[in-house]
Amino acid sequence: MSQEFYEACIAVEGKRARTVINHILQNGFITTEELSDIYAYDHPPRAARDVRENGIPLKTYKVVSKKTGRKIAAYKFDFSEKTKGRIGGRKAFSIQFKKKLIERYGSCSVLTNEKINPRYLQIDHRIPYEVAGNDANEDVEHYMLLDASEQRAKSWSCESCENFRTNKDKNICENCFWAYPENYSHIAMKPERRLDILWSGDNCKQYELLVTEAKKENQSPQSLIKKLLKDSFSDSN
Repeated sequence: MSQEFYEACIAVEGKRARTVINHILQNGFITTEELSDIYAYDHPPRAARDVRENGIPLKTYKVVSKKTGRKIAAYKFDFSEKTKGRIGGRKAFSIQFKKKLIERYGSCSVLTNEKINPRYLQIDHRIPYEVAGNDANEDVEHYMLLDASEQRAKSWSCESCENFRTNKDKNICENCFWAYPENYSHIAMKPERRLDILWSGDNCKQYELLVTEAKKENQSPQSLIKKLLKDSFSDSN
């Protein structure tokens, strides 16, 4: 390890990224199992992504779990790449900026458009930080509000996307569901369309009726919704 690489590592201040870095410095690598069992991170790839967002390159590879005997992901420093020059990673957002986003979009998830208590909403770059960096300069149009589970789902999808891993083309991201669900042409470069529906309060009764009817027809609620929509559109034509 070069002195430059080491200094870049110790310059990282974010708690989660620093935890991963310290573990790798001491042990040479860290596994998703260790991130979950030792440090209680329920989404280990997110912790590794924090390190990369701080400009420290990591290599992902497979090892055999001592606990289950199955192959799991592990991370180690990738000395074949240079540190990215964005030490410090993504900026922390102010309370005032979150208020601006709520004024713009409402106290809602951009994916479902359902109202959520502001305390459960998290700020996310529309285009991943690894692709666009902090170029958005706190323009509300370049950010979105998501709840924690949606942010994890977006993270999983982005990390498996070829554009995210290799091309890093902002134009491709701009047409993706995860960046602009209001108007998109693909989901992680796949020709797909997605609709997220949330039932809450008294509307949950409608969901229970849907599930009951789906069971009667021996299909999933999602399949039943598609069938009902297809039949409805056929009747209207």
